[in-house]
Amino acid sequence: MTVTKTITANKQELLDIEKGFWSGDSAYYEANADVECLVAFPQMAQAMTNAALAKTASTPNKWRNLDIKLKGMVEPGSDIVMLTYEARATRENGEPYAALVSTGYVHRADGWKMMFHSQTPIEAASQAQG
Repeated sequence: MTVTKTITANKQELLDIEKGFWSGDSAYYEANADVECLVAFPQMAQAMTNAALAKTASTPNKWRNLDIKLKGMVEPGSDIVMLTYEARATRENGEPYAALVSTGYVHRADGWKMMFHSQTPIEAASQAQG
């Protein structure tokens, strides 16, 4: 018998924060990322300070037509939430982008903060079938 735990975190609030990372500037990252964040992209994987992560958001609004399809969400503790979703967006140059994305949040005194983020691009062949 599988026991499922009810998620107490506000799903829409977390998705709204998540969408902000796709369009936000460095100030948005500073306000919504934790003191340190673990990131994993095909071209880099490392722990980054809040300030270093914020510097990566030097070009706000670099994504258009963002579509997020939530695939799963778990809350292993009352102050930790992990979500995974499929993202499709258009880059500034008009190139389509699709990825499977996972983000972890920790709840601090001033709200939910991103502490983990990973993107795995979906291959072009998969996009054509999509």
